[in-house]
Formats: sequence, structure tokens, C-alpha cells
Amino acid sequence: MNLKDKFKNIFEPELLDDIEAKVKTISVKEGDIILNIGQTVKVIPLLLHGILRITRVDDEGKELLLYYVHANESCAMTFTCCMQQFPSEIKAIAETDVEFLAVPISMMDEWMMKYPTWKSFVMRTIRTRFNELLNAIDQLAFQKLDERLIHYLKEKSKATGSSLINLSHEQIANEMASSREVISRLLKRFENEKKLLLYRNQIKLLKEL
Repeated sequence: MNLKDKFKNIFEPELLDDIEAKVKTISVKEGDIILNIGQTVKVIPLLLHGILRITRVDDEGKELLLYYVHANESCAMTFTCCMQQFPSEIKAIAETDVEFLAVPISMMDEWMMKYPTWKSFVMRTIRTRFNELLNAIDQLAFQKLDERLIHYLKEKSKATGSSLINLSHEQIANEMASSREVISRLLKRFENEKKLLLYRNQIKLLKEL
């Protein structure tokens, strides 16, 4: 599927012509860091294929999952950073192999004024991500860690389209701003409750979860 076919229901033909003329396609491998905290945002990623994981990182290096970016979507945090020319406050990692359109930030204001569909896309993306951030805050404030872990596992499975999660307990703990010992204890409890199966650096979710 070419670019125009992929985005024909999102952007008007004139914008698609502009995208083809001014935007470069970039491919990265699973685990690659697309954007790190403190880096200057130079391009806005518009995903063609794959999944990006967007996280916050504390002073000790622990990460907190904020949201995922899928095909035909973009990262709202890059919008806000490029608008104000601030350094990035998030970390974007390729959850899978990813192919994306690297939209130069110089196009942001021009397209916002020129193309109604781009303006709608930007505002819709910001609204969607804002709701996801509120959900993340609600989990931290009101849910117990075991409930957060179940939600995390379900979201990870939904994002990858697989019930098999290829992560170590340490990686999960880092993304949930917890400790490996606590996560391991909870996962073992879930296994005893027949909600999942534990393997080496893998977790198989069962229907009971």
C-alpha cells in the first residue's frame, strides 16, 4: 500500500502531495531509541508500520509507560515540544520494528494553517494522548500495584497483538517504576491463580487474566 492509499481517509490530497515531496521515510529496529529525554525534537514521527513505546524516566533510570503509538498515529509529546522548541521530556522506543515518516518540525505551523485535516489530526492526537495520560495518573493514584500490573500486561498484549509477552521481570519493573522483587512476587501469584504462565523472559497470558 502506497502512502496516499494509507492516509487517504485522514489527509486531503494536497497534503498527501506535500508529504510525498517533503518527508523522509525512516526504518528502525525493535529496541532502538527514536527520541531520548533532553534531545531536541527535529522531526515528528508519523507511523507507517510498527509500534512506539512512550515513557518517562526518573533520576534513577526507572521508566513509566505513558502510551503506545501505532500505525497511522503520531506522538503528541513531539507536537508540544516542537511547538515550544523545548527539549524532549519523553523517551520513544521501538516496541517492534518500525517504519515512520519523519515530518520536519518546520512543516508543523505551515500545515496547521494550510491544511484542515492536519490541524484536526494534531488536535485529535493531543486529545487522545491527554486522555491516556489521565488514565495513567488515575492508575498511579487510585489503583493498587497488582491492578496496575494486570492493566499493563493487557495493554502490552493489545499493543503487540500477542498473548506472549517477551519481557523480563526487571524490564517490567522499570517500565512500572517498581522493583523486580515486587513484580516477580505478583507475577508468581498470578501464575498460582492460573492467570498466566511464566517462562524465562516470557509471560504467557491466559484467558482468566
